[in-house]
Amino acid sequence: MKLLIVGPQAAGKGTQAKLISEKYDIPHISTGDMFRSAAEQGTEAGLKAKEEYWGQGKLVPDEVTNQLLYDRIQQDDCKNGFVLDGFPRNIPQAEYLDGITSIDKVISLELSDEEAIKRISGRRTCKGCSEIYNITSNPPKQENICDKCDNELYQRDDDKPDAVKLRLQTYHDQTEPILEHYKDKVVKVDASKSIEEVSEAVFKELN
Repeated sequence: MKLLIVGPQAAGKGTQAKLISEKYDIPHISTGDMFRSAAEQGTEAGLKAKEEYWGQGKLVPDEVTNQLLYDRIQQDDCKNGFVLDGFPRNIPQAEYLDGITSIDKVISLELSDEEAIKRISGRRTCKGCSEIYNITSNPPKQENICDKCDNELYQRDDDKPDAVKLRLQTYHDQTEPILEHYKDKVVKVDASKSIEEVSEAVFKELN
């Protein structure tokens, strides 16, 4: 089973991809993990991505990301399928993917901008151990203090509402159009519900 999971920030893509991976025994491939793994393995594309782009805080161009994706899905653990999280991010990447494999289903996690902003802007990160909390859904026992290491929590700049709005606009402009590209394979799931309710809906669609 070859799957894509698509949705705006805070829709729970990583969480649901991990649950799908465990249930169907297929690898969860996120672009971030893919970049790090390829760099650790010392592949040409992985080192290029790290040294010239993401290691410098720059966006990795499509041609490098595409090569890393191609290399990753050739590995043995992908022979029975995979769930892609964070790729494709745009139409050119989707067209590239069409040329190297066939996707069975695209899971679209539907979440309003308002809810996404609410979820992300509630995030707080520990200055010490980087543990992540949410002041609404997963607050620390003591306000602004990490449960694990007693260090102070803070709000990252890219978790502030204005920054979140920019990221959501990028999603709407660049990534959302791939749903039309894959329209016959898309299943939509309401991501505003609990993790358990969302996963139940996802599994129902996949089964």
